[in-house]
Amino acid sequence: MTISEKVAYLKGLAEGLDLDTTKSKEGKLISVMIGIMEELAMSVEDLEENALNLGEEIDVLSDDLADVEEVVFDEDEDAEDYDDDWFEVECPTCGADILVDDDALVDGEVECPSCGTRYAMELTDDEEEDEDGDSEEPEA
Repeated sequence: MTISEKVAYLKGLAEGLDLDTTKSKEGKLISVMIGIMEELAMSVEDLEENALNLGEEIDVLSDDLADVEEVVFDEDEDAEDYDDDWFEVECPTCGADILVDDDALVDGEVECPSCGTRYAMELTDDEEEDEDGDSEEPEA
């Protein structure tokens, strides 16, 4: 039984007693108390409904936040799996990916693991422009 149902039951009991709510002090008191209890019961039910709605909204937000965390933190974990001291270039002969690390840059050459061709390495910026304003391609 809800609070409103309990208050309605008390109101029915009070009405069954045929209390005089206009002349009797006790009748007036009981009538006012039941009125206050009805208002409180309605307020409590509204609060319970709002709490349930807020709980559902919190669950949705929590799910959305979990999705965001998965995207953000998975990217960080993937980045940590790789060493920041290397990059990939494509072999001009066979098209295979060649990993270039600090040692290869120090040596000044790299060997393709697929075809075995050796290439001289020169480190340049992708955005570096020559005197004509054309972009230079990094050499592999």
